[in-house]
Amino acid sequence: MKRTLGFIGLGIMGKPMAKNLLKAGFPIVVFNRSRGPVEELVKGGASPAESAKGLAERAEVIITMLPDSPDVKEVVLGKDGVIQGLKAGSVVMDMSSINPLVTQEIAQKLKEKGVEMLDAPVSGGEVGAVQGTLAIMVGGEKRVFDDCIEILKAMGKNIVHVGAIGAGGYVKLVNQIIVALNIAAVGEAFTLGAKAGLDPQTVYQAIRGGLAGSAVLDAKAPMIFQRNFKPGFKIKLHHKDLHNALSTAKDLGIPLPLSSLVQQILVSLMVEGKGEEDHSALANFFERMAKVEIRSKGI
Repeated sequence: MKRTLGFIGLGIMGKPMAKNLLKAGFPIVVFNRSRGPVEELVKGGASPAESAKGLAERAEVIITMLPDSPDVKEVVLGKDGVIQGLKAGSVVMDMSSINPLVTQEIAQKLKEKGVEMLDAPVSGGEVGAVQGTLAIMVGGEKRVFDDCIEILKAMGKNIVHVGAIGAGGYVKLVNQIIVALNIAAVGEAFTLGAKAGLDPQTVYQAIRGGLAGSAVLDAKAPMIFQRNFKPGFKIKLHHKDLHNALSTAKDLGIPLPLSSLVQQILVSLMVEGKGEEDHSALANFFERMAKVEIRSKGI
């Protein structure tokens, strides 16, 4: 019999991830601040909870998918939080992208209660969450990872145990640096092409099979060409991730000059009111400076 899961955080990523767990046959209890996603999941077979504490009292593995470190701390450790309802032997699996040092702090508090923790941030955006093809980088005890592998397989395709607790968060920061710098490079390069009068779709087809090709290029360039900035991953969230990367780099004593530059570009876009748009809108920064738009012909 499959273990009962609790899922907290039914946003752009969390809702489809929870749906995939339901499809895989896991009994699920759900909790979210806004009621709409909860009602949608309940129609699909989930059970609602009135608090994080109440959810933890009914679940054996509790999954959190929340915006940032303070949100995870509040939901797990706060008043009426997960820790108040946990039973010894339970597992908390945080799939949010947060500061690894905060993850380690939370894990220590849970360990005092006899509860194990995995940090399992994801990459792949909304499309990966919907299709169940997310890349999942997991930190924590290997035996706990092995015990939860079927749960992870219901949400992702490329699942790797990367080390001790907090290691998942560190790997996610590496991932987010590469993605942010890649999107910025795509935006800057295609701005050059657009200013030269080239059709971006033709440029894309010409370069995608060479060394410039990447998953980021394939996922984000068509969105830019079609002027579709509906969020799969929001600018404000990528700004948060780069902030965590820079903060962590400071603690480790290493410079991240390119990450610092792209983070400031994201700040500029947020000041313009674009924080809720997809991070592919990074291209808008370069378009504005060049007074050109990267748009496919006929759009």
